[in-house]
Amino acid sequence: MNNKKLIGALSAAVFTVSAAGFTALTAFADETQAAADQQAAAPGAGSMFGMLIPLAIMFGLLYFVAIRPQKKRDKELKEMQQSLQVGDEIVTGGGIVGIVVSVGEDTVVIETGGAKHKLRIKNWAITENVTAAERLKEAKAAAKNNASLESASLVDEVDKKSKKKDEEE
Repeated sequence: MNNKKLIGALSAAVFTVSAAGFTALTAFADETQAAADQQAAAPGAGSMFGMLIPLAIMFGLLYFVAIRPQKKRDKELKEMQQSLQVGDEIVTGGGIVGIVVSVGEDTVVIETGGAKHKLRIKNWAITENVTAAERLKEAKAAAKNNASLESASLVDEVDKKSKKKDEEE
């Protein structure tokens, strides 16, 4: 019987302490809320403007890092798909490699394999023009060689002019 009285007294004490703690927490929350209301009323439009600037900066970064480069890649892909010629070696999105036999308005017929099987595919399925990429590499290499040859010939001409000036003096 004494145990029951002891447990009842302890539970009453815990309830009283928790109720007092809840009252203290509620009072603290009311003070905090009042302080926050005063701070929010003071700046007003400044806080809204302060929030819009970082948001605009983040959107600008997103545009220049993600959206703009993707649009550029899409534009280059469309141009490549529209500039297909008969004889180009292409690769489709599914990995099929073939040589263009004929070009239609929105479809392309390609030959695949040693048995010369022909497939008709949509233009949007073409992801790479191997022949055009090789031509581009060759053009860049030729331009680089021409630039190095031109610079070498300029050096030779400068050397010849300086030798002529030395001989004249």
